[in-house]
Amino acid sequence: MATATQFLLLLVAPTILALNFEFGHHNHPATEALIDKVVGMCPSITRKYSIGSSIRGHELWVLEMSDNPGRHEPGEPEFKYVGNMHGNEVVGKEMLLSLIQYLCDEYNNGNTEIRTLIDTTRIHIMPTMNPDGHDKAYSVNGGGGYVYGRYNANGVDLNRNFPDLNTIMYRNEQNGGPNHHLSYSHLLPIVEKETLAVTNWIVSLPFVLSANLHGGTLVTNYGYDMGRYGTSVYTRAPDDELFIQISKEYSRYNSDISNPAGVCGGGHFDEGGITNGADWYSVAGGMQDFNYLATNCVEVTIELSCNKYPSASSISGFWSKNKMSLIRYIQQVHKGIKGFVVDSNNNPIADAVIHVEGIDHDITTAKDGDYWRLLVGGKRYNVYAESDGVRSSTRAVDVPTDGDAVSVDFTINI
Repeated sequence: MATATQFLLLLVAPTILALNFEFGHHNHPATEALIDKVVGMCPSITRKYSIGSSIRGHELWVLEMSDNPGRHEPGEPEFKYVGNMHGNEVVGKEMLLSLIQYLCDEYNNGNTEIRTLIDTTRIHIMPTMNPDGHDKAYSVNGGGGYVYGRYNANGVDLNRNFPDLNTIMYRNEQNGGPNHHLSYSHLLPIVEKETLAVTNWIVSLPFVLSANLHGGTLVTNYGYDMGRYGTSVYTRAPDDELFIQISKEYSRYNSDISNPAGVCGGGHFDEGGITNGADWYSVAGGMQDFNYLATNCVEVTIELSCNKYPSASSISGFWSKNKMSLIRYIQQVHKGIKGFVVDSNNNPIADAVIHVEGIDHDITTAKDGDYWRLLVGGKRYNVYAESDGVRSSTRAVDVPTDGDAVSVDFTINI
């Protein structure tokens, strides 16, 4: 990997996309056409797939970018971006469309940093989770009021519609029980079609890191999103330090987010452009807490613009401000520790628990016995693996402040 200085020089170079790329607002047909164009330009590193459809029948498209699209490579982390779950918050969608074009262009141009990123990461990008809401907002060019187009075709806020695992987790804190990989099947009958599709997608792949792109202010928002008892007060997750680190990694490269005072009519985020979600306002049924409580995935919510539906002419400026942050955030998937868990015959163990002492939130191995545990750098951690009640030996691991994840493999004698 290049040094931080080399990477910075790479990303502050002039923003150049394919000559036929047009910044602006893309409706659903134009979105599909752009994804298809990128697949045609970069067929060896892309795969377009649908995870389902919206109420009105729009496909929920995802573009995968990887050196081996279509399959999970053992040892390679999986990352995702989701945009436009509120249909009238369009900057995130346009940033993701710009990002897929940029990654394709730079891979073809031989950009070493982008090639390394794609060759070592399986990246999934969903430009819009709410195409029906976007259609509504697009039809009036963002007019119609502050929430016009926010909801899906059934009038439901999709970021209040995921299974509410926080309530279960807070109850477990009182009565005893887990705070990770919580069961939620009994809650699925109440979710919308789009939410169900995304929920199934989230649990179908071993995602490690994710971000959900919104608009309406400027901040990176981290979990917990729902306060205990539904109150709006700072509510720390076990990985609070990690959430702060990855949130700052996005915000620090965007001057509007890292110093939002006055940009959106007054600065109410004074921690470098980040906030604990519940400290801002409590949200039940949000997507980022669902990721953290149901899977191994760590997700934050990033608010990219004061105006939910800014003018088409302003989109290129948003890209210039967010390009570096978008790529630097993806790179965070390679921090912490990673490795494999095997039995005494060297067979991979799926669903083994990886426990980091002092952090009361475990992750589990994927089907090939591989795992990725994001951790704050500059610290020593004691880590062990466990399966069927049998533990491995405990390993002391020094995680560097800079550099890629440390490889730590475990053998469990079962």
